[in-house]
Amino acid sequence: MKRIALFLLTNIAVVVVLGIVASLLGVNRFLTANGLNLGALLGFAFIMGFGGAIISLLISKPMAKWTSGVHVIDQPRNADEAWILQTVQNFAQKAGIGMPEVGIYEGEPNAFATGAFKNSALVAVSTGLLQGMTREEVEAVIGHEVAHVANGDMVTMTLIQGVMNTFVVFLSRVIGYAVDSFLRKNDENSSGPGIGYYVTTIVMDILLGFVAAMIVAWFSRQREFRADAGAAQLMGRKQPMVNALARLGGMVPGELPKSMAAMGIAGGIGKLFSSHPPIEERIAALQNRAQ
Repeated sequence: MKRIALFLLTNIAVVVVLGIVASLLGVNRFLTANGLNLGALLGFAFIMGFGGAIISLLISKPMAKWTSGVHVIDQPRNADEAWILQTVQNFAQKAGIGMPEVGIYEGEPNAFATGAFKNSALVAVSTGLLQGMTREEVEAVIGHEVAHVANGDMVTMTLIQGVMNTFVVFLSRVIGYAVDSFLRKNDENSSGPGIGYYVTTIVMDILLGFVAAMIVAWFSRQREFRADAGAAQLMGRKQPMVNALARLGGMVPGELPKSMAAMGIAGGIGKLFSSHPPIEERIAALQNRAQ
């Protein structure tokens, strides 16, 4: 709950800072002169930016179960399920978090963690991962996902996404009003936003959205390095995680839904937009650790 409270306070702080900066730069006077209230715009940016992000966070666990077809292990049906359940429990105790729900889903090699609260998260592994890795390597992957939960990465990434969304919504509309005002500066009979505003806002939403996606992806990659290190710490040595990453490098990882991609063990391609660093960089970072 402390992280959720921090999430809300940070969101409010961002909106307040945007309002102060806009006032200092005279943006509020410009917007008012062109028929737009700064307070209304900030409120709209807050709702659109953070509202969607926090709703996505709150429904992340049930959505993950539904979209991936996760079978939650309540009572183990076989020795493998009993081992996975016990492994997650051991790591959760070491990490000082509540026992997550544990699940298995059909698919290519991958795993993920999700949930709004670190004491009631979900950790799931794919059948492809269980079939393609040794138990020690799977254990390392599970440690990686538990480290994501313990580090509060789900809330952290939602916070960053919310901040980026708010800036995109706010800036695209301010720029839209500026362009529209320039295009209609000689039209004294105009009232309200014109076509220039709507076209510019759509274009800027797209362009700034790409920039925001790159920033969010960069933060996600840093959290992956930290989760790798967390897995090594939970296991007491780094080699199993190194071996798991090396094995994963030779596999075709399963695709996760976009909302869960950042919390998986493997990501997509494309350096700037990838939620995960290249496997070789992750291995090098682990090998350079003291332990």
